[in-house]
Amino acid sequence: MMAMEEEVVVNRKAVLKHHLPPDRVPKESDMELVATDTVRLRVPSGSTAVLVKNLYLSCDPYMRSRMTKHDEPSYVPDFVPGTPISSHGVGKVLDSGHPDFKVGDYVWGMTGWEEYSLITSTEHLIKINHTDVPLSYYIGILGMPGLTAYAGFYEICSPKKGEYVFISAASGAVGQLVGQFAKLMGCYVVGSAGSDEKVNLLKNMFGFHEAFNYKKEPDLNKALKRCFPEGIDIYFENVGGAMLDAVLANMRLNGRIAVCGMISQYNLGKHEGVHNLLALIAKCICMQGFLVSNYYKCYREFEEKVVQYIKEGKIVYIEDIAEGLENAPSALVGLFAGRNVGKQLIVVARE
Repeated sequence: MMAMEEEVVVNRKAVLKHHLPPDRVPKESDMELVATDTVRLRVPSGSTAVLVKNLYLSCDPYMRSRMTKHDEPSYVPDFVPGTPISSHGVGKVLDSGHPDFKVGDYVWGMTGWEEYSLITSTEHLIKINHTDVPLSYYIGILGMPGLTAYAGFYEICSPKKGEYVFISAASGAVGQLVGQFAKLMGCYVVGSAGSDEKVNLLKNMFGFHEAFNYKKEPDLNKALKRCFPEGIDIYFENVGGAMLDAVLANMRLNGRIAVCGMISQYNLGKHEGVHNLLALIAKCICMQGFLVSNYYKCYREFEEKVVQYIKEGKIVYIEDIAEGLENAPSALVGLFAGRNVGKQLIVVARE
């Protein structure tokens, strides 16, 4: 169905100016806002594409890798300089040639950092069923970060009531949810974060039993022994490096580690080594990496369960909101400096 007469409008975009070396932290000047391009507000005739007006865009740690040119392809392609940065987003359908999406539908999936996107690859474009919760939740608690937390904790870690759970980068988009899922399971939950403000949130808003500021801990091994005198059953890994090494030394027999990310390594030219890997053998630890894209088959089950948790007040969620596409570069850079508190997102338009 065609939504309107053909109309051409200016389409502002946030683009990457050049690829970054692997050992440099991104700067706002690596990106720029371009307001010279236009877009037709109709899908091409005969196409199954979907045209959306972008409302919310996501900032995620994995995007750092995409800013560097790689010789070998990764699980997600590198950004192309001069073209819009892309991430998960929430949009409203303005026109559609696809039978599953109608004008006026709200959807979430991969989109460009621009005001309007023509989405031609709709395999992972998902219609939003619950418009009675904030739409922005679909790039957070009900989107990719939420599904990541759900799959990593329940599918990879196989938690049991009473187990001891540790989460690094625990106040972020994924970590805050893993901790609350663990609490709902009846586990003992501890998180680490990079500021006293975030530690306070973990304990007083998200209900973690304990939390610590890793920047104030001269010895991470001692910090973990203080929090887990009997050891750790489950570690949800978001950081890597020295934190992973300390955790390995404190795992219990038959422990499980879900490797979601390693943000401490993303701006290093040479990644840090891990020294305590022998613990995997001696303690029969299962350590597994995973990609959320392998768990989209679980999405509707996840969505219904978590929407119910939200409506019942069993889960709370914090967003860090940047207003306007012009502030997108600053928001993304801030992610790697730890400036965000909760899920970092960008509001492009509020309809």
